[in-house]
Amino acid sequence: MTAHPSILTITDRIVERSKPTRERYLDQLNRAAEKGPHRGVLSCGNLAHGFAACSPADKEALSGDQIANLGIITSYNDMLSAHQPFEHYPELIKTAAKEAGGVAQVAGGVPAMCDGVTQGQPGMDLSLFSRDVIALATAVGLSHNMFDAAAYLGVCDKIVPGLLIAALTFGHLPAVFIPAGPMTSGLPNDEKTRIRQLFAEGKVGRAELLEAEAKSYHSPGTCTFYGTANSNQMLMEIMGFHTPGASFINPGTPLRDALTREATKRALAITALGNEFTPAGAMFDERSVVNGIVGLHATGGSTNHTMHLIAMAHAAGISLTWEDISDLSDIVPLLARVYPNGPADVNHFHAAGGLGFLIAQLLAHGMLHDDVRTVWGDGLAAYATDPKLGSDGTVTREPVAATSANARVLSTFDAPFQKNGGLKMMTGNLGKSVIKISAVKPAHRVVEAPARIFHSQKAFQEAFNSGALDGDLVAVLRFQGPRAIGMPELHKLTPLLGVLQDRGCKVALVTDGRMSGASGKVPAAIHVTPEAVDDSPIAKVREGDIIRLDADAGTLDVLVEEPVFAAREPVKIDLTDSEHGMGRELFANFRALAGRADTGASVLY
Repeated sequence: MTAHPSILTITDRIVERSKPTRERYLDQLNRAAEKGPHRGVLSCGNLAHGFAACSPADKEALSGDQIANLGIITSYNDMLSAHQPFEHYPELIKTAAKEAGGVAQVAGGVPAMCDGVTQGQPGMDLSLFSRDVIALATAVGLSHNMFDAAAYLGVCDKIVPGLLIAALTFGHLPAVFIPAGPMTSGLPNDEKTRIRQLFAEGKVGRAELLEAEAKSYHSPGTCTFYGTANSNQMLMEIMGFHTPGASFINPGTPLRDALTREATKRALAITALGNEFTPAGAMFDERSVVNGIVGLHATGGSTNHTMHLIAMAHAAGISLTWEDISDLSDIVPLLARVYPNGPADVNHFHAAGGLGFLIAQLLAHGMLHDDVRTVWGDGLAAYATDPKLGSDGTVTREPVAATSANARVLSTFDAPFQKNGGLKMMTGNLGKSVIKISAVKPAHRVVEAPARIFHSQKAFQEAFNSGALDGDLVAVLRFQGPRAIGMPELHKLTPLLGVLQDRGCKVALVTDGRMSGASGKVPAAIHVTPEAVDDSPIAKVREGDIIRLDADAGTLDVLVEEPVFAAREPVKIDLTDSEHGMGRELFANFRALAGRADTGASVLY
């Protein structure tokens, strides 16, 4: 089916805007691809180093240029639940590669940090920058020039965007992303939220809170709420980097292993040595980007991707803006209710029909480009299927059902949970920002209240605990941007703001920091750009100024007369305490080089 006219219009303007950079990128990609299998350019000494640790059979295979070699980039560590399952993937991939007549080598490892562990801690100040570190580390691994394709093992928040930035930088190579899958369901999300708010109010203690958290995050696999990690998996599938249906199969299951073996063999099938050459950079184009954004809106995905998608697109010479993302939100309905915009988790989403059902609905109504290339072949329709384990241990696929198995979790295009995606850009005299309102009730989407100024989560928490926060307020948490302290997530505010809202107060958050995919029921204008450290409007707001946040209209303003506001000197604060400890001193250059949130907050360009 032809894409909806509005989808085509937005896609066309991205294509037109991107022409100079995209053409330059594709020219570089084609020149790299024309060199053929890259081991052919290595000297005998180079090559001997590259296969010295291999078996005799693999050495013989790699001595020529007719056997495909798959480079594995892994984010494995066994502290983080999402990445622990990757421990055994290399051996599984190597065996599958041999069965397919190829070779696989671990090309390199990349760091994988968990925002859940570092929430509210100094280490969180490194989180956003870890994306670009991962891209750099991947480049080091692939720079050995031994590979005909790459398999990327990653799941969580910054890992997948960093891997994809690198995959597109090495866009002459095919790239297949292989996920680990979500952990099985634990404590229901609404119960977890209830315990967190009770703890914030002092009604339960640390022991009760830890018990609830441990029952929520309880085993290997991705956290089951629909934050950035699971938004990553949706994006990789709907943009064609996963094999169909791979995203949300639990780890340690026969189907999960079968999907991993299948992805390996598919990666080897699409190298330049075969007849289906699919270089990542040519496969991923403006239509792929739009498909990813549509998927993000239809599922109520992570606000982090208003930065990551821009950075990933840039790596392929594609110029994407917040305006593009916001305009797509206006026409894409919300079809999924997964925590935090509903009580269900991703396992419930998958059981209801999952991405296959969602893609089928969006394709049928012209919300997606079907005429795209994927690692599976031409066209996105192949992804509107449900993967099953065949009797021979391989993956089979069935057409998705015509109806959702749980309409409270996954609905149809004709009966959406809301008419738009709920992730939009806000503009006004405080600059630009983004807001996610898929979990915000309509009654809470417009807030006009006095500003309460804070320069740390700790200061806000102290004010809350002392009883100093009562009545309507807009919490302005500034100097949290990438150039100030690295743009940490601010989820320690979420339960506290939720308590104030439940007490009947009109509350909102305005910040140049992040809230990510777990943004919840309180309206939050985040990623405010320009950030406070750049002497921007948010640095001129004073305690008690009236701020109006209108999420429906997409506006964010301080209600101060323009001449008065313009004449104010921006506030400056001492950030020394945020520049040292837990490795932050090593990232001084990253803070100095970081771009604006609306251009991807990258240090790489």
